[in-house]
Amino acid sequence: MDKSCKAKRILNRITIEVKKEIISKHESGVRVSDLAKQFGIAKSTVSSILKNKEAIKGANVARGVKTLTRQRTQTIEEVEKLLFIWINEKQLAGDRISESMICKKALHLHADLIKSTPGTSAESDIFKASRGWFDNFKRRSGIHSVVRLGEAASAIKEEANRFVLAFKDYVEADGFLPQQVFNCDETGLFWKKMPKNTYITKEEKSLPGHKPMKDRLTLLLCGNASGDFKVKPLLVYHSENPWVFKKNNVIKSKLPVMWRANSKAWVTRQFFIEWVHEVFGPSVKEYLQYKNLPMKCLLVVDNAPAHPPGLEEELVEEFSFINVMFFPPNTTSLIQPMDQQVIPNFKKLYTRALFQRCFEVTSDTELTLREFWKNNFNILHCLHLIDKAWRDVSQRTMKSAWKTLWPEAVPECVFEDVEEDAPIVEEIVSLGKSMGLEVSSDDVEELVEDHKTELATEELQNILKEQQQAATEELSSEEEEEEERRDSVPTALIKEMCAKWVEVQSFVEKYHPDKAAVSRATNTFNDNAMSHFRQILKHRKNPFCSDL
Repeated sequence: MDKSCKAKRILNRITIEVKKEIISKHESGVRVSDLAKQFGIAKSTVSSILKNKEAIKGANVARGVKTLTRQRTQTIEEVEKLLFIWINEKQLAGDRISESMICKKALHLHADLIKSTPGTSAESDIFKASRGWFDNFKRRSGIHSVVRLGEAASAIKEEANRFVLAFKDYVEADGFLPQQVFNCDETGLFWKKMPKNTYITKEEKSLPGHKPMKDRLTLLLCGNASGDFKVKPLLVYHSENPWVFKKNNVIKSKLPVMWRANSKAWVTRQFFIEWVHEVFGPSVKEYLQYKNLPMKCLLVVDNAPAHPPGLEEELVEEFSFINVMFFPPNTTSLIQPMDQQVIPNFKKLYTRALFQRCFEVTSDTELTLREFWKNNFNILHCLHLIDKAWRDVSQRTMKSAWKTLWPEAVPECVFEDVEEDAPIVEEIVSLGKSMGLEVSSDDVEELVEDHKTELATEELQNILKEQQQAATEELSSEEEEEEERRDSVPTALIKEMCAKWVEVQSFVEKYHPDKAAVSRATNTFNDNAMSHFRQILKHRKNPFCSDL
């Protein structure tokens, strides 16, 4: 047969993560042949992996990397890890991500790491964030919804315009009223962050162990097009039970937010669905009944990973009146109501409430601003400020936010740009100056922008450390559980079963005709099963003995 007609062999390389898993399983007693079957690879491939296990085990590489190469420096590995976190943040927020944005961020991260890491300046001309690198990174990391170079912004705008028309047709055909149409969106909030030029911020940065990401949370805000109903927010923090909750016997169900927690302070799909079932559905149902409106509503959301495409199918029967509509990818910054005015206005109101609180404390107590900020302002205070800021977002602002998506729902009297932000900023500046802070209106605007999930290199590194720490703690927890399971087996029972196994083994060896098969089977069972229990007995007999 002509060689050109032969099917090309497909080289399916194995990621470093999988190689580490193979090594781990082999070290726990799994045979090479069994590993080859389990992972669908040749025994020679498994042997090659095991031969290089020390290098593989020591490799600290980014997600999806398949080979160890000298060209992939530790700095590039770090860049890709931080970049993956940054992309996750952007996608969770429903933000548009383009190839050029990713490459630009990668170069920025690389430059920051080179600058902050002694002895790496020679690497500065290695990393170019080329098209080839991007394609490989995209394949390794599995990122999606990325706008390629050359995809015109005008095309995204056209898509947004088409959605606006489709949205109008849909709400008119189904007879939705502004009171029945809702939008929700997530946003990051650095709840303990002052404008960067104030002495408080400068001092904090110089403190050893200062972790700005610990002061970060994620909020999901939601309201309707008529602006008269704001839903209880979902808040995700990095700690399930902060010490101040325990100290004050806080009952979470009575908080002004739905409280959830994970190590990344991200809204997950599970949290979002819980919020829909426990907060959005019941409260909207009660609102519609109170207003004597038809029992139906429309929830318009972006295509962030936390929002399941099949959300309607996951709703319980009680909330079947909820209809869900998704914005097209990459259009939310153009037409999503919460993004237009509501979230920026909320953050300015939060900052004002924060400054008011600081001013009241320093005026009415003997605490200095520095003392209050460092030792007396906690997440519980923050929740009160979030509640106040959310209540202070006016109905006019809530209505006006829909003018791009649904102009027909916005009365003429509020159709013009809302001028509510300027007085808020002026008040923040005035309060700041009253406390001796050097703060300007530009500083306040910059602070509001900083609340967005555009994370700096240091902040991304903090998230990465927290993720690695959480993974280590999870592994330790699993090991402790394994230890507990091991200790839960009575010694007498283990001895009894070992004796029975010896009896069974003797019987089979004596009467089975295929002695070779028996030997292989009993050796396998001894090595992979009974040895575990013998080690337990050995450990209990002498807790200080080595398991090697």
